[in-house]
Amino acid sequence: MNYYDYIVIGSGIAGLYSALLAIEHGSVLIVTKGGIEDCNTRHAQGGIAAAIGKNDSAELHFKDTINAGDGLCNEEAVRILVDEAPDRIADLIGFGVPFDTVNGEVALTREAAHSVSRILHAGGDATGEYIEVTLSEQVRMSPVKVLEYCLATEIILNSGQVCGIKAIDFRSGLIEEFGCKFIILATGGAGRLFKYTTNGDTATGDGIALAFQSGAEIADMEFFQFHPTALRLPGVSPFLISEAVRGEGGVLRNVNGYRFMPDYSQDADLAPRDVVARSILFEMRKTGSDKVFLDVTQLPATRTTTRFPHIYRFCLDHGLDITRVPIPVAPAAHYLMGGVKVNTWGETNIPGLFAAGETACTGVHGANRLASNSLLEVLVFSKRSIERTQVDTGSTIEKAGTIVDLYRLPSREPHRDRQMLNLAGLQSLLWDKVGIVRDVEGLYEAAVMLSTWQTLLPAPSDRLSYELNTMVINARLMTEAALLRQESRGAHYRSDYPTSAETWRRHIVFQV
Repeated sequence: MNYYDYIVIGSGIAGLYSALLAIEHGSVLIVTKGGIEDCNTRHAQGGIAAAIGKNDSAELHFKDTINAGDGLCNEEAVRILVDEAPDRIADLIGFGVPFDTVNGEVALTREAAHSVSRILHAGGDATGEYIEVTLSEQVRMSPVKVLEYCLATEIILNSGQVCGIKAIDFRSGLIEEFGCKFIILATGGAGRLFKYTTNGDTATGDGIALAFQSGAEIADMEFFQFHPTALRLPGVSPFLISEAVRGEGGVLRNVNGYRFMPDYSQDADLAPRDVVARSILFEMRKTGSDKVFLDVTQLPATRTTTRFPHIYRFCLDHGLDITRVPIPVAPAAHYLMGGVKVNTWGETNIPGLFAAGETACTGVHGANRLASNSLLEVLVFSKRSIERTQVDTGSTIEKAGTIVDLYRLPSREPHRDRQMLNLAGLQSLLWDKVGIVRDVEGLYEAAVMLSTWQTLLPAPSDRLSYELNTMVINARLMTEAALLRQESRGAHYRSDYPTSAETWRRHIVFQV
């Protein structure tokens, strides 16, 4: 069995950054189910939040993050995030990430729920792509071993501690074992659970399901963020229209041309994402339309084309000149706040198992992620994870979080309709019943259907069947958590419990 000090599962920014740090301390293997560049990082348009501006401070960043998290942020983790942000930005610059500048200084923009401009960006609206390309080039020039088109299918434990993985090579069909001392799960989120999503095809929650099946704790799965503005055109997959477009002065209008956001929030178009997404949904229902419009025609054309070159070009390629006509948009599934529960060092409850990026639930996002904190979270806590591996922690693993309710996935009576599951059916079920607005009837129907489907799924044999099994596990965790949380908080909105409740200021955690 091939042995490495570190096995990193996933090749987004979390996996690449972790691998580049880990190679300084031992041998590293990256296992990724696609090519090394196949990930969600490259879709991140907005940028990275960090308090480096003259009128900014870590304290302001802390307050904005806590406010967005709606009572569920881990304050210790948030404090670490904002305090370490400038140093982690310096790390990226050291790796060669070319952040945009103005007059020799890093350019900063503003996004919703930030009190000041603190978002760094690269290539205008291509921040994720610039970071991904830079780090992947660094990895390819390093001693890091990369196994592409291989999927980790099992975490191997010895006396409750990590000792390796099993992985299937999709090109040969062979299953191999790899030994290690540490595993870092960095497989990204689970946006492909939904019919409409800004996520790429790889976002199927692989690391979360893998960890859950191994006995790791999974937290806050009910909190899924729906981005308010994804391009809505017939026959075109949802394409993210960055929140920074509104930060630069874009405004939302309904199909009648009416600017509606001031009716829903005093922050208008710069309200938190959950508020904007629900407001758009309500406005669409009110006007009987499947979209609203994001209008930047009042901005100077050169400002739009230079600040958002990728968005401008993508829309132009589909017949829209956004400097002249408004952009048709609608919400789409975007980011999972929950995931594998970790402490402030990235550790899970399983010794040797770490999680990073969207796969992890560090507690910094609470019930609703502050825009552009996600890439920063990757840098801060990936760094801490690698640092932690250099400390002899013995057999005691510090657990994250404060008040938690621990659950197991319930067994449910089979649904009378035992039709076999397919990907389209799963995505429609989640979008319709576990989407932006939820209620007990829809959630319970989804919970029973998912439980039934799970019992009918055949043993996986290829990438699609492995992903479908993984997605059903993630869907069950999300649906059951949403059913349990009888309130509305952050990105979780229940029409039958439309307000928050102090008794629910706690975390829902699942474990097998």
